[in-house]
Amino acid sequence: MTKHKDKHPVDPAPEAPPPQGEGALVEPLPEAMGRLENELADARTAVAQATDKYLRLAAEFDNYKKRSIKERTEAHIRAQADLVAKLVDALDDLARFAHVDPAQTDAKTIHDGVDMVERKIWKQLEALGVTRLDQAGVPFDPHMHEAVTMQAAPTAAQDHTVAAVLQPGYKLGDTLIRPARVIVLTWQGG
Repeated sequence: MTKHKDKHPVDPAPEAPPPQGEGALVEPLPEAMGRLENELADARTAVAQATDKYLRLAAEFDNYKKRSIKERTEAHIRAQADLVAKLVDALDDLARFAHVDPAQTDAKTIHDGVDMVERKIWKQLEALGVTRLDQAGVPFDPHMHEAVTMQAAPTAAQDHTVAAVLQPGYKLGDTLIRPARVIVLTWQGG
């Protein structure tokens, strides 16, 4: 009989190391619960602080919007009051000429008075940056002019040119207040 010798003796399994990582209980359950409750309380505090900060910022922004609207409205009212203050003297002069007795005042005096009032008003308007659009012979610009009617142009060079201004237009700085109503020349080719 032959004896069988194991070439590799079977060793008993070594002791497994304590579990680590996910699923491992490193701390006892009551301490873990206490730690999680503390973390939850901290998270709730952080959420409450963030909510409070958000609400304060939202209220501050709302107040800012209301204040801005109020300031713009007040500035607009002040600008209108400034304009009226600049024009009331001319309006008073105009009222004086509107209520003169035509039987005792000659036409030249009334004409000169109205002319003086117009110059006074224009002086104030020009100081504010108002310009009048009333030139004939300039190229038609649909951004500045409103074509009321057309007229045949005597030459091709006058095509799309303002022949006459029926009602002047006005600009305040670069902003069009009212377009000039004009007659436009058009070349018929002939």
